[in-house]
Amino acid sequence: MRYLKLITVIFCLFFISALAFYFIKQPSYDIKTEGTLYVVNKASKDITVFNLREGKEVTKIFLEQEPHEATVLVNQNKLVVTNYGTPDVEGKSITVIDTKNNTIEQNILLGEKSIKPHGIISLPELNKVAVVTDVGNDFSVVNIESGVVEKRIATQQDFSHLLVHHPKKQLMYVANIKSGSVSVIDIVLDKVLKIIPIGESAEGIDVNPDGSEVWVTNIKENLISVIDTETNEIANKIDTGKEPLRLKFSVDGRYCLVSNSGDGTISVYNGNTKELVSNIVIPGKDNILDKLVLGNPRPVGILMHPNGQFAFVSNLSVGRVEVIDMKSFKIVSSIEAGAMPDGLALLN
Repeated sequence: MRYLKLITVIFCLFFISALAFYFIKQPSYDIKTEGTLYVVNKASKDITVFNLREGKEVTKIFLEQEPHEATVLVNQNKLVVTNYGTPDVEGKSITVIDTKNNTIEQNILLGEKSIKPHGIISLPELNKVAVVTDVGNDFSVVNIESGVVEKRIATQQDFSHLLVHHPKKQLMYVANIKSGSVSVIDIVLDKVLKIIPIGESAEGIDVNPDGSEVWVTNIKENLISVIDTETNEIANKIDTGKEPLRLKFSVDGRYCLVSNSGDGTISVYNGNTKELVSNIVIPGKDNILDKLVLGNPRPVGILMHPNGQFAFVSNLSVGRVEVIDMKSFKIVSSIEAGAMPDGLALLN
């Protein structure tokens, strides 16, 4: 009986400690900066709209299908989201949202064979975005004002997932997961110029600000392939943490952040020397109590604030966005999001 009482007391103390630890460790937003952050939450099928200056959620925008990625058209005050869907209901469209009042304007069908749209970026041309699809393997240019798909170019590869636009040339680089490759597409000639083999599984992709290099993550071999954009050949390879899902260059190009989803870490590399500068461990990996209370971190999407001071990383498994100070390379704030946050966009 005495042992039972002792066990009960220990359990109660542990429960109280865990509860206190939970509330202390809840997302805390301690910075003030300009802009509105849009967090695409896959499982809850919504978008968290967060005011970065006031440090509070403005609203949630609810969608009919599971969204994955988003981009903003700054001059038009538009947010455009890819409707990826689920295995039961496959998405075939993108949603255009008016950011002035956070309401849905229209859904644009990409085509019957353009299934599971994922990667999306805004283009320099007015009212246009580029989208790639996991099924159908299309690269499409969409006019969001007219609702018309103006171009559709086959990537010639399988599971075309993410894309970047060269800052100085009319070229697109598309990462193809299942083919383990990058398609180089000329959007003036409307054709694939080259297929660059990367390895087992190419996913995260970004181009440095001067356009000289495209970096691509390989999530199975845990490395980055560095493509020289003059030759479109692999010039270097960099070891990463486990399962590097995404990467993003800093505004000035000095650094590149990589989300190692299998490690729960964010690696920071020097953009010139390719050396590892810092390895940021997301809370939840430190001890058993951390894991129980905070969940096992799984960093995915990365977004750089245009002011260059902060980076935002979606923490998929625990419903948070981690805010990283780009000077100290430390997590300085967290933002509560919906279920399974993934894509990120920001409007100043």
